[in-house]
Amino acid sequence: MKRSRVAVNIVSYNSDRYLESCLQSLKAQTFRDFSISIWDNASRDATHAIILAHQDQLDFYNFSKENLGFCKAHNRLIRETVSDYTLVLNPDVILAPDFLERIVSEMELHPEAGSATGKLFRQTALPYAEQQSAAQKILDSTGMYFTPNQRHFDRGSGEVDQGQFDKMEYVFGASGAAAFYRRTMLDDLRYEAEYFDESFFAYREDADLAWRALWLGWKCLYVPDAIAYHARQVLPKNRSTYPDIVNMHSFKNRFLLRAKNMDGGTWLRFLIPITIRDLAALSYVLLREHASLRAIPLLLRTLPRALAWRKSIQSRKRVSATDLRRWFKIESTLG
Repeated sequence: MKRSRVAVNIVSYNSDRYLESCLQSLKAQTFRDFSISIWDNASRDATHAIILAHQDQLDFYNFSKENLGFCKAHNRLIRETVSDYTLVLNPDVILAPDFLERIVSEMELHPEAGSATGKLFRQTALPYAEQQSAAQKILDSTGMYFTPNQRHFDRGSGEVDQGQFDKMEYVFGASGAAAFYRRTMLDDLRYEAEYFDESFFAYREDADLAWRALWLGWKCLYVPDAIAYHARQVLPKNRSTYPDIVNMHSFKNRFLLRAKNMDGGTWLRFLIPITIRDLAALSYVLLREHASLRAIPLLLRTLPRALAWRKSIQSRKRVSATDLRRWFKIESTLG
């Protein structure tokens, strides 16, 4: 595999509705020193045909015989590529032509930033040109934030863009839909052969990586001029419509995330809101979502390795728990 400045890595799964537009947006990038790799997780739609039609644009592609999940598939792509930066990109994202150019130039100016995120808008059914010129644009993500009860959200999600997130600043982390990582940071965070924790399978793995990065002193830069459009498919309000496996992993990972990353002082500081939220989640599963109960034995099986990974990070932490605790706020923006 040739070395490139940016490795753009895409994991697809029944993505034929979106992948063509995603690849076309990469073809239009003004920044050209990048490679594209795709790992397909056993799609059953026309995704394979789209990948083969664009194989001259790709540096690597693989058709898996099984769905390995977001984390394991992306780990394989990261290990397969050689680059200064890695863009973890969902196939349902369209990048503005100067997305890579803007985000690379800011990362070069901010060596303390291990990751970056752009301003993501909700993708609509309109043609791309009309989405760009729409009078009102709905925000999808301007970076991640955490609340005291340990729920994490995308800043501005669902809001009309009125310039409220036009300031470049540091955020908790980047949404996995279009997360830009410095390769040296990924290598710093890795445990054995994993960058993303494969115990997560999918969902909340981006928050886990962001939290580990903060412990090791890496920052996440929000670059508002780097624009992308995301056809978001998973929102908390739509939970009852999702497949059982999606909700089960989401329920499991809310606890796995904290077991790996939360210090005792932070847990005590926010004990009441955390406990209230956990009891509400557990009650919902017991009363209405029985299929998610299998998350409990899965969580117990993953704990020994999760705690070993935690020990590895905590033995090398470069910030205090007090400094990290500032990120757990009710507001969606940090002053």
